[in-house]
Amino acid sequence: MRLSRRHFIAAAGAAATLTLWPNLSALASTNDQRLLVVLLRGGVDGLHLLPPRDDAAYARLRGALAPQNARALNADFALHPALEFAHSLYARGQLLPVLAIAPPYRQRSHFEAQDCLENGTASANGAASGWLNRCVAAMRGGEALAVSAVMPLIMRGPGAATTWSPPLPEDVDPILLQRLQSLYAADPQLSGAFARALDNQGAGMQVGTARGARLPQAMSAAARFMAAADGPRLGFVEDSGWDTHSNQAAVLARKLGELDAGLRAFQDGAAPIWERTAIAIVSEFGRTAAVNGTAGTDHGTGGLALLAGGAVRGGRIAGDWPGLAPAALNEGRDLRATSDLRGLFKGLLVEHLRLPESALEDQVFPDSRAVRAMPGLIV
Repeated sequence: MRLSRRHFIAAAGAAATLTLWPNLSALASTNDQRLLVVLLRGGVDGLHLLPPRDDAAYARLRGALAPQNARALNADFALHPALEFAHSLYARGQLLPVLAIAPPYRQRSHFEAQDCLENGTASANGAASGWLNRCVAAMRGGEALAVSAVMPLIMRGPGAATTWSPPLPEDVDPILLQRLQSLYAADPQLSGAFARALDNQGAGMQVGTARGARLPQAMSAAARFMAAADGPRLGFVEDSGWDTHSNQAAVLARKLGELDAGLRAFQDGAAPIWERTAIAIVSEFGRTAAVNGTAGTDHGTGGLALLAGGAVRGGRIAGDWPGLAPAALNEGRDLRATSDLRGLFKGLLVEHLRLPESALEDQVFPDSRAVRAMPGLIV
């Protein structure tokens, strides 16, 4: 990647940061590992993506919403049938689901939870910069790329980070259309237009078509940049539309199919670096344990993370499963979070990027000494 004027300014900012925070220079790493963070905005329903098998509490809470024909991973959990390629990665030891995980934020605001996840602190307003940017600022010669129309919070700061944006999609997110349809249902002119738009979206949302390929396109672009000889070592991709208050089964079948296609596209495009790459797929929180009255779920707490890539020690399931018994649920309604996402990120930075944990606790993830790096994530 050539050093553009934008890169030069960012690099100069990183140098200033190292001067102000001399301990950051100790974080510099000489390896050539790659890390891609994929943020699924909207609160992914981990209980739908990775349903527990033969679980009476799950059957009682979900009923007909439980996915059919899920692909078994082990005796206790299965993978949604749309995640065919992800299932093959698990069989190859390159997919690691992490159960019951969430940022330290415990309320139900998308925006606050995403800010907390991206700024790497214990609160939504804990930092003005992002933890991935603070990480790249600590890496001598490192660069970061966000596949995004604007610089996301996770990449903001003095580190050498830039953005690349794919062409604008030709369609509108179907979940947004659903919201607008209900808002304008009484309007004689607009109600029919929204109904027709939803019908057209449904007809054209097969994975791999121009309309359904936004996440695969973004992950393919990230692979192309990151696999270059001088490409960025850190990458970020985001996707919206995971807030499934209604019609969840159909929406997630499509969205998970796009995620699966994105994983395949990234592996295809990043073949030269696949064996030294880790992908962290995360969301800001989970969903309610019980189905709601519109065949969906509402904002919850405990979620799910997926790690993928040739560098990941997968083929197993990580995390502390609290169960779905009534007494085990958070506030009587959510899967209880038993792991802090910062611990997962720390584990990746320590084991994969080889950054010292002591410095991460003070600079990359401020005031996080109580959150230990999750071990055993990387081969």
